[in-house]
Parts: sequence; structure tokens; C-alpha cells
Amino acid sequence: MEPPAGAGLSAAWHTLSTALVPPAALGLAAPRSDAVGPLKDAELQAALDVLRCYDLHSIVEEWFIEVLQTDLQANIAPEFWNCICQYENTAEEPQCSSLLLDAFCLLKCRLDPYLNSLELLERWTKAGLLLGTGAQMLQDKVYTMFKAILFFSTTKSFQEMIQQFYSRTFRIYMRQWKKGEDGTNECESSMSETEQESDTEDGGGESPLCAGCSSKREQCWCPKAMEQFQQLNDILRRLNLLERVSADAVTTILHRMIEERMEQRCRGEYEHSFLNEFQEWIEKVIGWLSRVFLQDGSLARSSPEASSTLKRWRCHVQRFFYRIYASMRIEELFSIIRDFPESKPAVEDLKFCLERTNQRQQLLSSLKSALEMRLLHPGVNTSDIITLYISAIKALRELDPSMVILEVACEPIRKYLRTREDTVRQIVAGLTGDAEGSGDLANELSKADPVTLENGQESDDDISEPGDWVPDPVDADPGKSSSKRRSSDIISLLVSIYGSKDLFINEYRTLLADRLLHQFNYSAEREIRNVELLKLRFGEAQMHYCEVMLKDMADSRRINANIRDEEEKLPEEERPPFSLVAVILSSEFWPPLKEEKLELPEQVKEAMEAYSKKYEKLKAMRTLNWKYHLGLVSLDVELADRTLSLSVSPVHAAIILHFQTKSTWTLTELSEVLKVPVTSLKRKMTLWLQQGVLREEPQGTFTVIEEEQKDQVEKVVLIDSDEEGDSAMASQADQKEEELQLFWTYIQAMLTNLESLSLERIHSMLKMFVMTGPVVTEIDIQELQGFLQKKVRDQQLIYSGGVYRLPKNCS
Repeated sequence: MEPPAGAGLSAAWHTLSTALVPPAALGLAAPRSDAVGPLKDAELQAALDVLRCYDLHSIVEEWFIEVLQTDLQANIAPEFWNCICQYENTAEEPQCSSLLLDAFCLLKCRLDPYLNSLELLERWTKAGLLLGTGAQMLQDKVYTMFKAILFFSTTKSFQEMIQQFYSRTFRIYMRQWKKGEDGTNECESSMSETEQESDTEDGGGESPLCAGCSSKREQCWCPKAMEQFQQLNDILRRLNLLERVSADAVTTILHRMIEERMEQRCRGEYEHSFLNEFQEWIEKVIGWLSRVFLQDGSLARSSPEASSTLKRWRCHVQRFFYRIYASMRIEELFSIIRDFPESKPAVEDLKFCLERTNQRQQLLSSLKSALEMRLLHPGVNTSDIITLYISAIKALRELDPSMVILEVACEPIRKYLRTREDTVRQIVAGLTGDAEGSGDLANELSKADPVTLENGQESDDDISEPGDWVPDPVDADPGKSSSKRRSSDIISLLVSIYGSKDLFINEYRTLLADRLLHQFNYSAEREIRNVELLKLRFGEAQMHYCEVMLKDMADSRRINANIRDEEEKLPEEERPPFSLVAVILSSEFWPPLKEEKLELPEQVKEAMEAYSKKYEKLKAMRTLNWKYHLGLVSLDVELADRTLSLSVSPVHAAIILHFQTKSTWTLTELSEVLKVPVTSLKRKMTLWLQQGVLREEPQGTFTVIEEEQKDQVEKVVLIDSDEEGDSAMASQADQKEEELQLFWTYIQAMLTNLESLSLERIHSMLKMFVMTGPVVTEIDIQELQGFLQKKVRDQQLIYSGGVYRLPKNCS
């Protein structure tokens, strides 16, 4: 067949070109009908056949893309953005939404001819009538051109318009859901606070404003807004611009709404779990997202593409929720720990979120910072720090069973507690139930299966069931045993602050001695129980001294009963003038007692000597060394018009007994008789001044008040705090001084024999020869250096060339 003439080719090209693109794009004024009927289709295929004869069908796609690009750049895009710019200054939100929809309707109207032609070209390509890139590639090119030319860069005002539009429809949708299509009970049970996101309607009864569109109820435009919402989404879906135009706005809205709801519902609320409630809320959000990105109708919703889109958005919203919720709980973790166990639901929520986010390092740094800022400073009592550390152990063990978070985050607490002088005392007081709020430690001590505080610990190979083994997190310290970390309980963690249990044993001995010596009734059932429980923790060898102390109390009770029985058998005139009860201590096993000089009246000393002789009869080869200043004296002070019954210390009793023989004493006279320093004696006198037994007139002279003076103005007498609850044990400073004096004796002997020694050598020799035994006395190298330097300043040592030596006159 011979090819047609050139006029036929020109007519065919004209027919095809005017059918595929709007005439205006070709510079033609002739109108074009959008309806393409069967006849038209046949004519177009005939024109295409003519082009095929000249091998021109291969350039149809390229020509179509070029015309579309030119029209977009020259006409469609400027027209669309001019329309948007005209609406930027619109103040009313309903009008702004309508104008935004009008602009996109205009855009759709201009692009519809090209989209219809695109479908026709795709059919021809699939039928093999055209040569080109293929139907899918052609479609991708066209849609990419839409995005690139129309929305390569958007104005800030346009982004705000889109965000405002979707934000409003989101609120309306969620408000409609709250009302519930199936009744309000189910919705309100899990979503009763959604109104707080929209306005304050719940605060003042029936609000005059609509909760969805924020307009007056008679001017509510919620139905119109949702209709515009659906129309805009249909247009963007038709132009394949939905993701490009609305995805950022939708993401921003969802993020903001999640954050707002979380602040209103969850901030400061630790006693309830919010995960299930938010999961229900997220499902409703997904319902709104389906109306944005999917076509209306059950068929579209059930398609694989629709399911994939919803799944992707659901994952994004859930991940964002977990991350934001975890961040909020991490900020509040200090308060959550403080309120544990009431805050356990918040800890469980945080644990769930951490398993799905990578925020462990954020938690560690945030918690460390909060602890250092709010807890670890001089304004907080040691007992409060220990109480919060115990809560942290419980809460963080619930959060992370591997205990790695506890180990890393709470290391600053452990370091800080080591710098507090009263840490050991507070822990021991908590263990024995003597400290306020010490129930946690006392209960921990009473556990049926305690963790033994021995040096050897099980290895990771000792796990009974290999299938139970769980690897540690990546931030765990590889140098520490996993099983030891996981099995540590509260007491073992507190004791491990110092790395040695000897400090706690010695402190408990001091506390036990104080309690036993202040009871005066030999009742030690509670102490026996505590010692037995501590033996399970620390071992029997460490608690041997405490057992001897308890045995001393039982022996004292028995010895006193025997001596009292003997006294009752004596005739009345041979019995002692007053009853004497003694607590007999084995001096080697008790902590150092406080030493004070006191000279007792002769009649008291005679009674003590008589008691000693009776004791020597019972215990051959043993005698008693009385501590005159320790004990309790029950006495009746008989005055002219009244009698006072009091229980006082020996020094107070000795003071008042001297006023039996002489009614007026000066401080100096009493000090000489009692062998008590004047300053200390003056403090002791305040008790009798307060009781109205003595008066001080003039200064330093004390006289008995036989008759109470009713009309005299009462004087306020300040009692020294040291007088109240005075301890029978030597103070920590006194004990330390005594220990250092023991070290000094050994150091003098070493330097006498070896002439000169370095600091390190002296310390190692002391560790070898002195720091041993059931009651270990320890001194670290810094403390030893300070002690030796003090001796150098006192000219008792010479330091030269890095070694210490004794002065020649001391050799």
C-alpha cells in the first residue's frame, strides 16, 4: 500500500494533537469537546495509523510530555499560585477553606484533559500502537512532573493553610467519634478527655461554641468542613498529589495532638497505665487517616494497597507515641522512683516503650542529671538519699531486670554516699528498725531466703537451667558478673557501696551496745532476732562479738538475780542501803566506752565494792572494773514541801547527793570533789535548775530551794542537746583517734627497726600485721598520709627523699 499524501499526514497530526492536549496549550482558540465517543476513538486510531506509516508514532509520548511541561510552567502553575496568593489574607477560616478547595478544583479542571489523554495513551501503549517508555513509566513521568513543577517549593502561608485545614477536620472527626454513632458509653469510657484537646467545654457546662469547628452553635459548619475535606482528598488523590501536599501537614498535626493529649492526660499521673487508652485513641486516628489517604468505600479499604498504607501510618503513629511517651516518663523518672511502688504502672509503661525505642542512653543521662541536681547535695539528709536509693533499686529492677540501668545510673548515688560520714550509721539503723521510714530495710532483712554477702559470688556458668539464660544489654559492664548483678538485693547493694562489710559490722556493734546499755532491763529479744538475721547475711564469724555482747546481758541478769537472792537472806541491818544492779561487760568484745572522770560519794563506792566481792565469789579469778559515769540512778529528792522522783545519770545523782551534807556549793568546790571539769559540770547542773531543786545566786554558786516559790517569774533554762539521749559509746572521732594511736605504736616500732620507710611500704605492712582479726581496723593510704604529715608537723617524724624516719632524739 502506498503511503498517503503529505496533506493526509498533516491532518492526522492535527487530529491527534488537538485530541490529546487542550487547544490553548497549542495556541489554538477553537473549542474542544471533552467527550471522546467510539467514533472519535476510531478517528484517533486512524490518525495514529497514518503516523505509524511514517514511523512518527514513537514521538507521540515525548511530544505529549513536552507540551504538558510547557503548559504547566507557563500557565497552570502560575494560575494556581496566583489563586492561592489571593486567599492568603482571608481572615475567616470557613472562607479560607472554601477558597483553598476552589483553587484545587481549578487545578483539577486544568489537568483533567491531560489525565484523560494519559489514560488513552496508556491503552494504546498496552495495545502496542505506540512505541515509548511503557504505560507505567509514562504515568510516573506525568505525576512526577506535577509534583516537581507545581509543588517543588511551597510558600509558608500555603503550608499553614493546609495544616489549618487538616487540623480542623481532625478535631471535627474526633469530636464526631466522641459523640459516637453507636451511643456514647463505649467511646466516653476511653476517650472522655478528647474535648480538652478542642476547647474548655467541660469546664463550664454547655459551651456556646461548637467543640469541632469552634464557631457558634447556630453557625456550625462541621458538615460542610467534612464535605470539603472529602472533596479535597479526592482531588489530590486524582492528581496523585495527596502525599506531596498533605503528608507533612498530617504528620505535624498527629505529632502535636499526641503531645497535647499526653501532656493533659499523662503528665504527673503515675498510678495508671495509659498504653491501652492511647492504643484505642490511635485506632480512631487511623480511621481519620483512612479518610485522608483512601477512597471512601469498603472495597478501597480492603484492597492490599489500602491495607499497606494504613499499616505504614499505624506503625509511624505508634512509634512516635512510644518515643514521646518514653521521653516524658524519662523526664519524670526521678518523681516516679520517689513514688514507687504507687508509680509501678508508669514504670511498666516505660519498660514497654523502651523495648520498642532506642532511648536507654537518653534515660541514663537524664536520670544521672536529675539525681545530681535534686538529690546529691548537702541540703538533703543522708536518710532521705538512702530511702530514694532503695526506691530506685526497686523501680529500676522492675524497669530493667538485668540491673544494668540501676548499676550505671545510680553510681553517682553510691559515690556520694561514700562521702557522707553517717551513711553506715543510717543503713544499720534502717536494718534494725531504728530509723524513720526504715521499714523497707527491716523487711528486707527478714526475708526468708537472703543473699549471702560473701566474697565469692556465683559465675554465669552456675545457672541451673541453661534455657533461662538471658544476655545482658550492650551497655552492661563486661567486667561484672551478670548473675551477681541480677541476684543482688537491696541490702547487698547498700553494703557494696563501701566494698567491705566490716564497716557495717563495727557500726552495728556500736549501735547494739548503745541499745543494750540504754535498756537497763536486760531485755534483748529484738536484738537477738536481729543478730540471727544478720548472721544469715554476714556469716557467723563476723557476728561473734555481737553474740558475746548478748550473752553478757543474759549473764548479767543471772548474776544480779543470784546476788539479790543472797542479799534477801541477810538480816535487815546487814543489807546494803540501796539496791545496786550491774551490767557486766566482757571488755574485749564491746566497742570502746566513753571515758569520763567521776568521783562518787563514799556510800555508793562502798556498795559497789561489796557487789564486786559477791561477784568474785561467784566468778573465781575475775573482778569488776566499774565505769562510774555510766548507768542510771532512780532517786527521790525530798524537799520541805515536795518530793521529786527522777531517773538520772550517775553524775547528776552524785551532784545532788553532795547537797545532802551542804546546802550551798560553788562550781569550783563541786568540781574538786567530783573530779569533773568545771565546763562539763556547769552543763550537768542545768537539769537541777530546770527541776527547781537548785538556784544559781550569785553566778557560779548553787543553793537548794527547799520551798517552791510560786510568785517568782519562771526562768527558761536551756539544756545542752548533748545531755539528751547521750550515748554511752565513745564517739566516732574518739574511736578513730584511738585507732590511729594504735597505728602510731606500730609505725614507731617499724621505723625503729628499719630506720626509714616509704608511705606505700608502711601502708602494706600495716595491712599485713594490724588490719586483721574479727574486728578489722582499716586506714586507706590517703588517710595514712594525712596522719603521717601531722606527725611531721608535730616534729615526731622526719620526711625526706620520699621516706619517713624518726628524729634522732626519739630513736
